[in-house]
Amino acid sequence: MKKFFSRVSIGLFPGYFSFVMATGIVSIAAFQQQQMAKTAIALFSINKIAYVILIVLTAIRFVLFPKKVFIDMITATPAPALFTITAGTCILGSQYIVLSGDFRAGYAFWVVGLFFWIVLIYAFFTAIIVTNNKSSHEEELNGGWLIYVVGTQAVAILSILLAPFMARHKDIFLFFAASMHAAGSALYFIIIVLIVRRMMFLDLPPEKLTPRYWINMGAAAISTLAGAELILHADDWNFLREVLPALKWITLMFWALTTGWIPLVFLLNTWRYGYKHFPLTYDVQYWSMVFPLGMYAACSFQLGKAMEQTVLIHISQYFIYLALITWIVTFIGMLSGFVRKSIYKIYK
Repeated sequence: MKKFFSRVSIGLFPGYFSFVMATGIVSIAAFQQQQMAKTAIALFSINKIAYVILIVLTAIRFVLFPKKVFIDMITATPAPALFTITAGTCILGSQYIVLSGDFRAGYAFWVVGLFFWIVLIYAFFTAIIVTNNKSSHEEELNGGWLIYVVGTQAVAILSILLAPFMARHKDIFLFFAASMHAAGSALYFIIIVLIVRRMMFLDLPPEKLTPRYWINMGAAAISTLAGAELILHADDWNFLREVLPALKWITLMFWALTTGWIPLVFLLNTWRYGYKHFPLTYDVQYWSMVFPLGMYAACSFQLGKAMEQTVLIHISQYFIYLALITWIVTFIGMLSGFVRKSIYKIYK
């Protein structure tokens, strides 16, 4: 048994919590549509099981291979993928509050998510700054680095959702949420400038144009959702009422950026798979494509409520179907991949 868990945990891709992220936000977006409540609950159940499995495997991996986990935390390629544990934890906590009203579970996930946020973000940025060999960093830069924005905004959103349950500490939670939203927004613009430079001025062959570039859109979408949630809670804190015009403008800007990324990433993927004939086989990174689609549906719905724009709600109603179809196709691909690997190991 120890040998089995050792083999599974050592081969665990650090970014598999992107499955929890994608499933969680598609579930929340489906729950926003009244006719999809049962679908949302089913995805919630799947997500709870997936999170337990992944957190157990990650813990085993840490116990058995602490040095490898530490290297993942500070190395340019796996570190952003590992940070999906922060976003996945907070999005699952948001599910508990939105779908079942369980703020105690939401608070527990908030504590765990904040712990991962502090440890992982400072470990990576400290290591990346003090390292001497930086020549390869620009080549390794991709949309996956924006997971640090996604995780930061996920902490902000969960903080907002917890605020009404915090009684005397409600203002503190909203202040913290607004601060995290501001930090995540600033971080988005810092990183996206570097990514766009890498996309436009350095060679980007098909094998480098991974689904992680969808996070360019996903990070802007979750920033939109965090801003929309703050707008909807403006009556709960005087400061939010004072900055409401600016908050609305910034949130609308993020939604416009998100919308602008959609045609570009579709065209780039058409170029990759259609023109360059890159093999279309399951990769865990495809969950990085499902997540932005679900997030766009969720953020459009909440922004439509916040700004009283029904057109955004209608957009959300269409995009949730696209997100669900993409989730189902990717999930089938994941299961078939597991089956093929199992058969290969049996007959090897």
